[in-house]
Amino acid sequence: MSMNQHVTSLSAKHAQLENRITRESVRPAPDWQLVHQLKKEKLRLKDTLERIAQ
Repeated sequence: MSMNQHVTSLSAKHAQLENRITRESVRPAPDWQLVHQLKKEKLRLKDTLERIAQ
């Protein structure tokens, strides 16, 4: 896998997590523990993308 493919893959996962967080947050009786876990994973991906960009 090339670096561009890797970055694209990580960016797609980041966007998917954002969508899951949004869907979970707006549904009746959201699972806030899941939202917190998803946000941590999203932040980890963001940090990885920033490290790659340097």
